[in-house]
Order: sequence, then structure tokens, then C-alpha cells
Amino acid sequence: MVISEILTSEAILTSIKASSKKRVLQEISVGISNVYGLNQSEVFLALQERENLGPTGMGHGVAIPHARISSLNSIIGLFAKLIKPLDFGSMDSQNVDLIFVLIAPHESGANHLKALAKVSRILRNKSTCEKLRSTLDKSALYSILTTDQEIQAA
Repeated sequence: MVISEILTSEAILTSIKASSKKRVLQEISVGISNVYGLNQSEVFLALQERENLGPTGMGHGVAIPHARISSLNSIIGLFAKLIKPLDFGSMDSQNVDLIFVLIAPHESGANHLKALAKVSRILRNKSTCEKLRSTLDKSALYSILTTDQEIQAA
């Protein structure tokens, strides 16, 4: 699996201003609705329910909120950068400024886990995160997210 299969260049949000995790998830839900045509409320509720099970902050300023939605046919992604890092309950207690959201169909099974693992590998790379933090240009962010991982897959 490559990131370009689940992330479109339009699904990059930069400079999100939010005062809470809930507000970030609301803004992300609006973005997903606008880009992929999904119901904003359904996306938000699914993400919120998943966060209630346990935080999706993975440390080093990164979070990977994810959820499953029955109305979806394939896994989709959205990348967001926050202006001000927020608490996402990460094990290292570091606030989050880089967020990659995955939404999958209910019956996606192993593919959902493969997508989570792929995104996690990309965002555990310190160099990749530094590059992502160094720009607000959407096409550059998309390129960093898709090129780095495709080279690693080769």
C-alpha cells in the first residue's frame, strides 16, 4: 500500500487553529466532508468515538486519529498541521501538531491495519516530520508524504 492510494493532494489542511482536540476533529471532519463528500457529522462522531476508546497520539508531536464508517468503499486519508500543538494524550505527553487521519470502511479488516502501519512508519521518521513541519505548501506536504514512503517501499 502506498499513501497516494489513500491521500489526495486536496486532503491537506495547513494552519489549523483550534483550542481543543474536539475542535480539531470537527475541522478535520469538515475537511473530509469537503474533499471526499462524506457526512461531516458521521465522520466526527466516528472519530470522537475512537478517541474515547483511547488517545491516538503516538508521540513526538504526531497523532493518527482513525475510524470506520459503513458508507465508505475504500480507505481515505487527510493530513493536517496545527498552528498551535494540542494535547492528544500521547504517551510521551508531547502536544501534537501533525495529524494524519484515516477513515476506512467497516469491512476493511487487514487493509485498515496496513494503512495505519504505513502511516505510522512514515510519521515515526524524524527527518520526514522535520520536513513536514518546515513548510505550509500543500503540494510540498503531499510530496513529502507520498514520495518518502514510496522510496522506502522500493
